[in-house]
Amino acid sequence: MSCVFCEIVAGRQAAEIVLDDAAVLAFLDAHPLFPGHVLVVPKLHFETLADLPPEIVGPFYERVRRIAVAVERAMSAGGTFVAQNNKVSQSVPHLHVHVVPRTKGDGLKGFFWPRKTYASDAERARVRDAIAGALSASGE
Repeated sequence: MSCVFCEIVAGRQAAEIVLDDAAVLAFLDAHPLFPGHVLVVPKLHFETLADLPPEIVGPFYERVRRIAVAVERAMSAGGTFVAQNNKVSQSVPHLHVHVVPRTKGDGLKGFFWPRKTYASDAERARVRDAIAGALSASGE
């Protein structure tokens, strides 16, 4: 099965490219939330953040940071929304980060997640301990 982002990286599928270097390709989203919505992808195929080798994380996210600054400046935006899905809601199974220009009152309020509270302090502590334990067990 072909990966559309790998096809774009290889130049076999058209895209409006804003950055092309050794580490990443960044291009306009074909179905943007707002004009200036950019996708940043590693040139090598990795499905999720967990698959991205540690030595590539820094260079990749340095480019994401640069794109976020450039999008804000170029679009005269008040800020940016930077987001990444892993597996759930990941429309293309190739790691990608969305950089979306934001302005106050742009209508994106509550677009992604309804907020919920923990049922109790005990539940909050259980969740905290589970995540801390998983971090400790992974050695990362």
